[in-house]
Amino acid sequence: MDLSLSTRTVGDRTIVDVGGEIDVYTAPKLREQLVELVNDGNFHLVVDMERVEFLDSTGLGVLVGGLKRVRAHEGSLRLVCNQERILKIFRITGLTKVFPIHNSVDEAVAATD
Repeated sequence: MDLSLSTRTVGDRTIVDVGGEIDVYTAPKLREQLVELVNDGNFHLVVDMERVEFLDSTGLGVLVGGLKRVRAHEGSLRLVCNQERILKIFRITGLTKVFPIHNSVDEAVAATD
């Protein structure tokens, strides 16, 4: 399966809609998108992972790298995920303590930093 990416703006947040698989083959595409957004001055990102089917350690690394990039500009990176199999990966790795994880894009956008 491939990776689909699209972006949109809601208020001061940039939403990155992600679908498919984030793995060793597709993660570079997500990395490029996050780097480009930060380079263009978008420092408050919401990554919508509701349509993500699979996430591996490479994908986790890309998300952590994106978080470091936005934090360097006093920004934020919030995740939207409500799929148990993906949430389990964040719990096992302890990344639930690192990323704010929300059930919906609306919830993530409404959250304050």
